[in-house]
Amino acid sequence: MKKEYRIKKNDDFQLVFKKGKSFANRQFVVYKLKREDSNHFRIGLSVSKKIGNAVCRNRIKRYIRQAFHEFETEIDSQNDYIIIARKPAANMDFHEVKSSLEHVLKNCESHETF
Repeated sequence: MKKEYRIKKNDDFQLVFKKGKSFANRQFVVYKLKREDSNHFRIGLSVSKKIGNAVCRNRIKRYIRQAFHEFETEIDSQNDYIIIARKPAANMDFHEVKSSLEHVLKNCESHETF
């Protein structure tokens, strides 16, 4: 995933937390904020140390990035997303992560445009 597609700065994270809407299931919490000045979506990832060691956390982040890469054509290009992984995500393989994220993002879509 290209660097311009990632949220890295704390100010950007805080803006999405404060002004964005949240959607969740058992494995992930997704915050979504519409940005008018953007020509592509951005994602920020948060995986706590409570979930597992560094190998486990990095694997989850890789899976999430790959899932968003595969959803790229379906995602609204003017949104910022922050994905927070919950404890059950530690025991999931890529296909389970992808389907769980798809479920949360479809929940976002049902409330407003995806």
